[in-house]
Amino acid sequence: MIPQIEKLLNEQITYEATASAQYLSMASWADIRGYNGVADFFYTQAEEERVHMTKLVKFINERSGTAVIPAIDKPRDDFNSLMELFEIFLESEEFVTAKINNIIYECLQHKDYNVHNFMQWYVAEQLEEEATARTLLDKLKIIGDDKSGHYLFDRDINTFQATNQPK
Repeated sequence: MIPQIEKLLNEQITYEATASAQYLSMASWADIRGYNGVADFFYTQAEEERVHMTKLVKFINERSGTAVIPAIDKPRDDFNSLMELFEIFLESEEFVTAKINNIIYECLQHKDYNVHNFMQWYVAEQLEEEATARTLLDKLKIIGDDKSGHYLFDRDINTFQATNQPK
């Protein structure tokens, strides 16, 4: 494995682990406040990010590289609103997308087409994640501070998630 690409993939493991921990923290915050649907949504997101991390670990190791399991910082655990949760969700997904795009760029520069091919799954996944984050944030902007709107959003979020999962 090309050392520069291996380094970027290991950094991506850290980003995925960080996102997983952050989403778990966001799920806990929502759970404590009675937003069970939002909590379930972020518990699912946390697990998806952990799966993304594991997929990278296995890929690196299978390609004779060395996956590095990172120590991560404590995630933020105090939020002001549902809106803020979903703003953080979108920012996180945009950050991860930028990092994945950088890996793709470096793969092309080093003519590492095997990693480039592997990373296409992440490109498609990020497209879906960002679209979900934007859609949910847009819905919250429409709702504003309406408590009954928050109730309906919380009730319906997992229906949205289930209908927007890849088949």
